[in-house]
Amino acid sequence: MTEVLVIGSANADLVVPADRRPAGGETVLGGDTAVLPGGKGANTAVAAAKLGADVALLGAIGDDAHGRMLTESLRAAGVRTDLLLVVERPTGIAYITVTPDGENSILVSPGANSALVPSVVDGALAGVKVMVASMEIPLPTVERAVAAAVEAGVRTLLNLSPAAKVSAQTLAALDVLLVNEHEAAWLLGSDAAPAKLLGLGPRSAVVTLGARGALVITEDGTTEIASPRVEAVDTTGAGDAFAGALAASLATGVTLETAARKAVRVAAISVTRRGAQPSYPSEAELTGR
Repeated sequence: MTEVLVIGSANADLVVPADRRPAGGETVLGGDTAVLPGGKGANTAVAAAKLGADVALLGAIGDDAHGRMLTESLRAAGVRTDLLLVVERPTGIAYITVTPDGENSILVSPGANSALVPSVVDGALAGVKVMVASMEIPLPTVERAVAAAVEAGVRTLLNLSPAAKVSAQTLAALDVLLVNEHEAAWLLGSDAAPAKLLGLGPRSAVVTLGARGALVITEDGTTEIASPRVEAVDTTGAGDAFAGALAASLATGVTLETAARKAVRVAAISVTRRGAQPSYPSEAELTGR
């Protein structure tokens, strides 16, 4: 049985360290480029698999070197790739600038991810416990994934990143809406309390707060979860690490609060290392066994 099905993007991350981000019309010299496996879908799947979940990724790559790198990284982490489509478009690429404070700026060229059409979801959800989707793939595919998961009795988790306008029906079908504080402000308006996210329809919501941790929002109220203090080196993929850890934990049947506490720890560890997928901890690292 597949415990976690991730429906999302797979990208090659081209990461360049720089002292600062260039302004409009400006050229800034950076360091050597690192080519790493990434993409919100692939990152989420790897994070969940490293924690011991049985995970499959439904995504699309090109028949090129970047696609082969991603496939190898997924398989090495224990992610099933039999649902990974190879299409006649280049593998998606994320161009990432990382500054000395660990913050990043990202430009994504979707490439093959754009070929992930809604019909690919049909038949993929049998036996799945938790379905996770994110927004670097076509919006109609995300909305079909959520609807199909509900039809199949699968728990739904949407990482609404990057922020996009999804239908009211999709929001109302979610078991968990996952956003960061900027995405929450985009959805609600900058002055609205995060608890108002439930007014959009989801049964629960989680708002990640970076170094401050996360908020878990349910009908019973809002719980604040603090993050361990760490020295950030690279925040790339930290939100995906959180999403993968959250899904992996939810698949075991724990409460949303318990799952979020583990996800905060996983994300905190990930920012102390370079890259996205290579930075994610294993279950053994978390438990010390």
